[in-house]
Amino acid sequence: MLEMTREAFEELVSDALDQIPPELARVMDNVAVFVEDEPSTDDPELLGLYEGTPLTERGEWYAGVLPDRISIYMGPTLRYCATPEDVVHEVAVTVVHEIAHHFGIEDERLHELGWG
Repeated sequence: MLEMTREAFEELVSDALDQIPPELARVMDNVAVFVEDEPSTDDPELLGLYEGTPLTERGEWYAGVLPDRISIYMGPTLRYCATPEDVVHEVAVTVVHEIAHHFGIEDERLHELGWG
């Protein structure tokens, strides 16, 4: 397993978020991104997770709710990647993948687009 400090991993997540086009970043709404050490034991190899209500499903009822949550998991990512360059790439892909869920894009479509 690769070793990386949490600070360095969080910086990679921040860099990936900075790469989101401004026109998309502007319409992201009520979502927070976190770095977590490990996912639940139900899916220990999960690299990222979106929890919330996608923008495409929000209606007039959507008010006063807690922010959606995107979690990027450090442990599985470091176990999955062989090199530091792989980690940079995989973090970027995972961040885009989870943000796409915020926009209502499903896994099948993401895989078709190469963001699986």
